[in-house]
Amino acid sequence: MSQLTVAKFGGTSVIDAEAMSRCALILEQNPDTRVAVLSASSGVTNILVALASGEQQPEARSALLKQLTDIQQGILNSLDKPEMLTRHIDDILVHIKELSDSAAISPTKALHDEIVSQGELISTRLFVELLRSRGTPAVWFDVRKVMRTDDRFSRATPDLANLQAEVTKELLPLCANQLVVTQGFIGAAKDGRTTTLGRGGSDFSAALLAEALNAAAIQIWTDVPGIYTTDPRLVTTARPIREISFSEASEMATFGAKVLHPATLQPAVRQQIPVFVGSSREPEAGGTWIRNETDSQPLFRAIALRRNQVLLTLTNQSMFQVHGFLAEVFGILAKHKISVDLITTSVISVSLTLDSGAELLTDEVREELNKHCHLQVEHDLALIALIGNRMSEVSGTGTQVFKALSDVNVRMICYGASSHNLCFLVPEADSDRVVNTLHQELLPA
Repeated sequence: MSQLTVAKFGGTSVIDAEAMSRCALILEQNPDTRVAVLSASSGVTNILVALASGEQQPEARSALLKQLTDIQQGILNSLDKPEMLTRHIDDILVHIKELSDSAAISPTKALHDEIVSQGELISTRLFVELLRSRGTPAVWFDVRKVMRTDDRFSRATPDLANLQAEVTKELLPLCANQLVVTQGFIGAAKDGRTTTLGRGGSDFSAALLAEALNAAAIQIWTDVPGIYTTDPRLVTTARPIREISFSEASEMATFGAKVLHPATLQPAVRQQIPVFVGSSREPEAGGTWIRNETDSQPLFRAIALRRNQVLLTLTNQSMFQVHGFLAEVFGILAKHKISVDLITTSVISVSLTLDSGAELLTDEVREELNKHCHLQVEHDLALIALIGNRMSEVSGTGTQVFKALSDVNVRMICYGASSHNLCFLVPEADSDRVVNTLHQELLPA
């Protein structure tokens, strides 16, 4: 089992029967793949989130349920509507309707997770049937048997110690002579209620399962042929990266690259499991391998962009040579579960950024911070991260970067804490132009 591979397929990869068939072919051509982790079909989770919100009128709920039914029926029809599976899917759709009716009366976070989880339960059932119809031995597995979590619904944290033991007992034996198909971002609390790990959690789940299975590789199949030098929707000359290190990829995921969930690489790094990112639409195009070490280590590898940043500047004239000010500030932020990204300090002030932080800055948070300092809040900013190697060691790195930004108001700079990134804030309105300029100057074709 040392060559066991875990493959994860995103929502666009299983959007319909044709897409699922492409995924099946990928698995058939990779016999070492023993576990396939699936997201819900693209569009399904958005429908389920709307149904779980409790804000829909009966007519709107009916329309959403019809959309959901049409997506599933399209795949069922291509499978010639096998009686047992059709009955099972129909039962799930009825269950979703009942749950959404309950949410309209009294929405709860637990009910939200129960509703949203149904998308993956459906997609995995359909995919198993498709595999079997093609002659591939496959079995459906409920990941909630092994993915135990806390009860923070919608943002649940897996119990890693329990996961290893349960995977060894429940999942590993099934992998010997068949393909196991399971879900991505769902789990179960100790009391058995369904939880979710949040959007993007399917990649994380796949990596956790791979770690527990001592897998030889993880494959992430999506709708793009690998990780690009930057977002190709912004820069037409962006190109796929064939090889990248764990450190670089982690920086990219953290600072905005959407191909990978930021937490995905943690389990892979712990066990040194190589990760492949490719397109299920065109697997022949290759993709990106993420490894501990790479043959090339360029100064500049990629550019990541994260929009909707909030900059806080906290000023205290008495901060100079006073102990405990930063501890008080970060104590307040920790109390309210607010995570800080970038930070810079001066003699009497500290500036820090929050990702999409406007909704986190409640009146209570502002009031507590204002007791210790003057608080200034700036919006409409974007964080740009240059990703590479030895960036804090190579002379002239900053000169190359900021020469290209001579006409831009750079609001904040973070450089030196990591040899793999140089980050700065710019006005949101300038961000696209800045990314294009940097790519042209620092990452020419």
